[in-house]
Amino acid sequence: MVFIHIGNNNIIRSRDIVSIVDHNTLKSSSIMGEMIDNGTKENKVIGPIKDSKSIVLTSDFIYYSTLSVVTLKKRSSSHSMVKKAEKYHVEIKQ
Repeated sequence: MVFIHIGNNNIIRSRDIVSIVDHNTLKSSSIMGEMIDNGTKENKVIGPIKDSKSIVLTSDFIYYSTLSVVTLKKRSSSHSMVKKAEKYHVEIKQ
């Protein structure tokens, strides 16, 4: 299992991430606003709204993150690269 630290002491499984969007999307998307409102009513929104730079969507929760979309993408990509490197290393040994 691969986990990603998304900031604010939140660590989630990478396979649970549905989408990562910029926080500014809330201003221009009524659908995102509605989704956040519904998640808030159901106690499924986690993290600080005030300082958030991105929103991480999973099938179960909505996380506000103080990390940017670019930073989160790099973190998820680095896990992917490590996994590929480990697989490559095993293939070479065999």
